[in-house]
Amino acid sequence: MTGEPSHTSQGAGRGAVFRIFGVILVILGTLDIMLSWRGAFDVAPFHVMLIATGLLLCAIGAIRRQNQV
Repeated sequence: MTGEPSHTSQGAGRGAVFRIFGVILVILGTLDIMLSWRGAFDVAPFHVMLIATGLLLCAIGAIRRQNQV
């Protein structure tokens, strides 16, 4: 209120959206692979790419969170 920046709210959620979206992709990819194995289907490369993309987004979110100043 006095014009001073708030240190607790500024940058606290930086990278959180990337990490959450990455976790969602990893969970979806894992569920798809488990259902494919259960149904005796081949694992599609798309499912592996979901997991890889999710891990990449989690890493980007972690890097963005550490780089906050």
